[in-house]
Amino acid sequence: MFKYLFLLTSLLSFFIISCGEEKKDESEMYSLEQQVEYVPEKDADIQFFNLDKMKKEAKNRFPCDTIAVVEFVLNNFPQGTYPLVFDKSVPYEIQKPAVIYYNDRSGGKYVFCVIARSRQGERFIEPKNIIGYDQSYIDLDSTKLGTAFPYLVLMECQGDQLSLVWEAPIPSHGGFNRFSIKNWAAKNIMYLENNFHYAQGVGHINYNYFLLDGIRSFPHLMMTYFGIDFKRTIANINNDKYPDFYEYMFLSTENKLEVVDSVAFVYNPKDSVYESSLGRRFNRPY
Repeated sequence: MFKYLFLLTSLLSFFIISCGEEKKDESEMYSLEQQVEYVPEKDADIQFFNLDKMKKEAKNRFPCDTIAVVEFVLNNFPQGTYPLVFDKSVPYEIQKPAVIYYNDRSGGKYVFCVIARSRQGERFIEPKNIIGYDQSYIDLDSTKLGTAFPYLVLMECQGDQLSLVWEAPIPSHGGFNRFSIKNWAAKNIMYLENNFHYAQGVGHINYNYFLLDGIRSFPHLMMTYFGIDFKRTIANINNDKYPDFYEYMFLSTENKLEVVDSVAFVYNPKDSVYESSLGRRFNRPY
């Protein structure tokens, strides 16, 4: 009798646990459907609410200002796209929008900015998850935080209206630090340096966009980097309009770490790759 009673109790316990797990799963699915990052309409409501708040609190506005840039991104890019801000240089610094204004010699007014898109079919990203040193580890993380696709964007400002000129993908998913306008002295060519933290190598990676054919033409990408045992620098090797680079080789032992050699890479516009001095089969896309 005791054996049958024990068996009956075990079966009832299993049934109760199974029902509980089923209810828990249904509850988790229900809550998932209600989370903002999975519901485009809710996310859009929040973004436009924040935009309206920014407009009401702004005291000194001007044509094509940062608020206008945010509004343009919300209205003209896929849902789940967000403007980024610069990383903090000190703990309590107010983060500035990743926006740079530029006026060319002909009188054209332009705006560079960095945005990030969410991968279609995944949860929407949160900008805070791709900005900063710790966020450069995101490539090792799962897609529970969403997958971010950063872009360097150029807009033209005419009157008080913005229009898209081009958008160039940045081949990274996290660790954004800052971007700035620089000049390649060898050819006196302007380029945009997009600096990303690279915590895995205790260093940084720069995605450099060279405006070889003027500001309105799609830019040329070349990557440089610097860390404990990796380094790549801009060079002018064959004296054409394309920037080249040197990639350095390191010797790492228990007693020392030093550069032992460097390899030259020259851009081949026909094949759209950087070819090594060691042979054409050693090449890099950017």
